[in-house]
Amino acid sequence: MSEFSKTAEVRIQKLTNYYKGLLNKENGVELVKKYDIITDNFVPSDILETFNNVFAYQKDIEKIKTASNKLFNILYKAFNEYPAIKPKKNSFLDYLIQDNKLILNVLDKAKPAIQAINKDKVTVEYLSEIKKYFTELTKIDKHYTLKENILFPILENNWEFYDCLKLMWSFHDDIRKNIKRTIEIIDTKEFDLALFNKVSTVVYFNIKTIIFREERVLFPTILETLDEKLLNTMLSESVHIGFSYIDSKQIKITKEGSKIDKTATITFDTGKITVKEAELIFNHLPVDLTFVDKNNTVKYFSTPKHRIFPRTNAIIGRKVQDCHPPESVDVVEKIVKAFEEGKKDKAAFWIKMGPKMMVLIQYFAVRDENNEFIGTLEVSQEISEIMNLEGERRLLDWED
Repeated sequence: MSEFSKTAEVRIQKLTNYYKGLLNKENGVELVKKYDIITDNFVPSDILETFNNVFAYQKDIEKIKTASNKLFNILYKAFNEYPAIKPKKNSFLDYLIQDNKLILNVLDKAKPAIQAINKDKVTVEYLSEIKKYFTELTKIDKHYTLKENILFPILENNWEFYDCLKLMWSFHDDIRKNIKRTIEIIDTKEFDLALFNKVSTVVYFNIKTIIFREERVLFPTILETLDEKLLNTMLSESVHIGFSYIDSKQIKITKEGSKIDKTATITFDTGKITVKEAELIFNHLPVDLTFVDKNNTVKYFSTPKHRIFPRTNAIIGRKVQDCHPPESVDVVEKIVKAFEEGKKDKAAFWIKMGPKMMVLIQYFAVRDENNEFIGTLEVSQEISEIMNLEGERRLLDWED
């Protein structure tokens, strides 16, 4: 083992011990002394294995999140001054950084009105101004969706240690939830200033926290460990989702032609169709399809014109457990286990997405002719129109 590797091992063990102490509610100052935490010695990549060690030790994501803020606080100076590689201009990571600047710009624009309702008085005009910018902030969802559906899957396939991504995803969901909650508080008849300050402050803190961890830890480590081809793949996949504030039309993508022979014939018991026809049939169904095999690996997803939940090619080969935020993994594993054991064949959920959209999400156990479990099929469908059906329609009713 090289001297550098040994040194890295020591650094990671120190961070792991310090973090475990935080989780056990030991005094932070005493822990720094106990484990000789000299912050200038650490580099961003040390975080990867440290968090894998932490997740093996503690499963409570809320406790891990709270302690992570203390960890990054003591490492702030070292990571902020780390001589990180800069991403190439107009690369995937560069666009994410540009996105971050625009996100911070929205936060800055909301500040004067927030300060005014705390210093002067709460007025309809000030609340309207704040709501405008927090509504604009909801676009941040695309930034996080890009990471969860493109960046994270590629990192899982190329990094040995990646549990830190679970932590980041959980923070994403906190930010989404609290932006929505802030808007709801503004819209409440009896405006609660104390509650507004509490929730909106968390939004500001968490967004800035995640931007620091992206730009000072995650992105530098990516540039040190992944080749340019993978970074170009991320950029080409980004067109399926788009960025939060950057116009996707300005992004230039070099598309490769398909290497699949789509004229090849697939023979079924009930007929023959070409690969192209099969692809079109799946993509014209009014549902989102995703198939996960018996090894819990994502093997296929359809691409209908209006997909409900985003999917990119980066998730192919990804473990289904990694396709969900840590808070919902237990539910996924419970469904899959019941399917594997033959106890259940179907699970269904329905959720409201916006004021008018109702989505039905169904999971089906796929079994062969011998009743052997082959995998899980996820089917998602927007059903608000179906729910509104009444009476009968027996005749064709097209508008001219």
